[in-house]
Amino acid sequence: MAAAAAAAAGRSWGSRGMEAAAGSCRAPLPAWWGLLLALLLAGCCQGNSVERKIYIPLNKTAPCVRLLNATHQIGCQSSISGDTGVIHVVEKEEDLNWVLTDGPHPPYMILLDGSLFNRKVMLQLKGTSRVSGLAVAVAKPSPPQGFSPGLKCPNDGFGVYSKDYGPQFAHCNKTVWNPVGSGLSYEDFDFPIFLLEDANETQVIKQCYQDHNVPREGSVPEYPLCAMQLFSHMHAVTSTVTCMRRSSLQSTFSINPEVVCDPLLDYNVWSTLQPINSSGKVDPEKEVIIVATRIDSHSFFWNIAPGAESAVTSFVTHLAAAEALHKASDVHLLQRNIMFTFFQGETFDYIGSSRMVYDMEKDKFPLRLDNIYSFVELNQVALRNDSVLWMHTDPVSRMNTSVEARVRNLLDILSNSSVGANVTLQEVGYSQPLPPSSFQRFLRARHIPGVVLTDHRTAFQNRYYQSMYDTPENVRMQYPEGLSPEEMLDYVTDTAKSLAEVSTVVARALYRLAGGANDTSAIQADPKTVSRMLYGFLIKMNNSWFQSIVKPDVKGILGDDVPQHYVAVSSPVNTTYLVQYVLANLTGTVVNLTKEECLNPEKTPSSEREMYDYAWVQGSLDPNSTSRVPYCVRSTVHLTKALSPAFELRQWGSTEYSTWTESRWKEIRARIFLVASKELEIITLVVGIVILVVSLLTTYFINAKADILFSLPRDPGAVAY
Repeated sequence: MAAAAAAAAGRSWGSRGMEAAAGSCRAPLPAWWGLLLALLLAGCCQGNSVERKIYIPLNKTAPCVRLLNATHQIGCQSSISGDTGVIHVVEKEEDLNWVLTDGPHPPYMILLDGSLFNRKVMLQLKGTSRVSGLAVAVAKPSPPQGFSPGLKCPNDGFGVYSKDYGPQFAHCNKTVWNPVGSGLSYEDFDFPIFLLEDANETQVIKQCYQDHNVPREGSVPEYPLCAMQLFSHMHAVTSTVTCMRRSSLQSTFSINPEVVCDPLLDYNVWSTLQPINSSGKVDPEKEVIIVATRIDSHSFFWNIAPGAESAVTSFVTHLAAAEALHKASDVHLLQRNIMFTFFQGETFDYIGSSRMVYDMEKDKFPLRLDNIYSFVELNQVALRNDSVLWMHTDPVSRMNTSVEARVRNLLDILSNSSVGANVTLQEVGYSQPLPPSSFQRFLRARHIPGVVLTDHRTAFQNRYYQSMYDTPENVRMQYPEGLSPEEMLDYVTDTAKSLAEVSTVVARALYRLAGGANDTSAIQADPKTVSRMLYGFLIKMNNSWFQSIVKPDVKGILGDDVPQHYVAVSSPVNTTYLVQYVLANLTGTVVNLTKEECLNPEKTPSSEREMYDYAWVQGSLDPNSTSRVPYCVRSTVHLTKALSPAFELRQWGSTEYSTWTESRWKEIRARIFLVASKELEIITLVVGIVILVVSLLTTYFINAKADILFSLPRDPGAVAY
């Protein structure tokens, strides 16, 4: 039976071999194809694992990206496949010599200490081909000498002063407002620059450098070396005119258009003390006082814009003043209305204010310029010396007799409102021009009586204007150690008390300016509310108060990251949403409407939909459960588009309006790894190619001779007839 089984097995194998040989006439897939397919499938499964073993990703980074205006491009970018270089840590200026001249392994990726991130060093690196990129570590503490990558004359050319209007004040000839401004944010770098936000990741890079790249006993470091790769390739080039034209052509002629840049845009937030028809027009005889501030900031790195002094403290003061005024019992009887306005995109040549002025001129806004009685703007107000707040006015428009009389009245009311308060308001000299402010865009259109309140008489007190160091520490926010997040939310800081004083003075002055005659001692800003807003806008947006006042469908804006106030290109941004909901919470009224009625107020006859906005908000947590108690808020808060008129008019080369755009990109990422020498890489490549060729030839030969090599010899006992 064994012999029979063996013979059967032999026939079976022989028949399969013959079938294979016969099948070769039908050209089946070679055997090595199956092996290759199996290897590919295995590679797919193991690829991520291999990559994780080779690369260490840097997850907490912020890139420098490309921005463009009518004439220039600024910012940074990598090559299309990313830029790679050997890491060198630069902690003092002498360390640059290795990168610029001595180092034998260029190009280098520099890990730069934040204290050296300045114009002098950056221009040195910009002028060499030995640098492929830069990773910047945050300096702690903040540079004592100050750091501002913005311009010395912010928004130069887009304010009111020009060769035709106050030429002696144009281009900051009279006052350099930001003397520490280096203009670094407005340079163009052809290599990637990233900010390292996580100190632990910075330490990982330094350790890798110490282990592999530090010269030992004067000798050159040997391979493998620690390297870094940065990806931040930008799609737009040259200027807004070029990138918008390309995007427009793509949109016109392509089925799948590839847009290369987007205008910076968002929404302005505004509300009124007395409700007005938001879809109609205010009566021409009705006078309105505009109170304004900006809500955006900027820094060298994308979406890193804490803006504590440059934006947050001013709009928080504004919000607190609005709340204090709304609590006055006779606001509905005031002779003049008050509009609380929060402009977006002001950092980039007054996007928000220029759009509102444009809409007023074109009858696309409920108010006209003729309705404006006076203008009060809160600028940087947190860093006061001896509790002094300075009142800036425009000396050119004050040459008009009627404007001068209204400005003098405004100044007197503000000064009188500060009597008995811990804030002293002083007038700047008559020959002093206005600081960079939204008010300037209104003056370009019409002589309007107005004042800008700041904590500086001449140059900014803020040494970190438009920088990553304009943080809560810059405005002296301090909390006792050991407080929980909820305790910090309600802790009234000295900064909050100080800003509440300013809010009180402003609210009382606005009441008098609007025609109020009653005693103003009851008009008082709440320091606890100010403290809550400072905590939410500067430290942690995802707190219990903000959670309770937003709509359920936008609760995702309350991330756990440190709040940032960059205008961006997708709108509304988190800051806009939160200013909207905080303003509604502080000035609105809780109404007894169901969810259905609140979401569809037009179905309720008494809702006055044109006069009010309705929001169904989450509410606070029920003390006895994990569910919330939602409610409906009625307010006069509205949003209007903050997109530069240049894009409405398709005037991408405009010198009248902001033309800032942001380039699009495919990916932003950073990683470190060990890199071998070029010689070893070439040898490895050549050996790999040789092995591949030999393998293919061997496989081809074996496949061609498979019927001979793998067929069994015939059984000599078998006789064929």
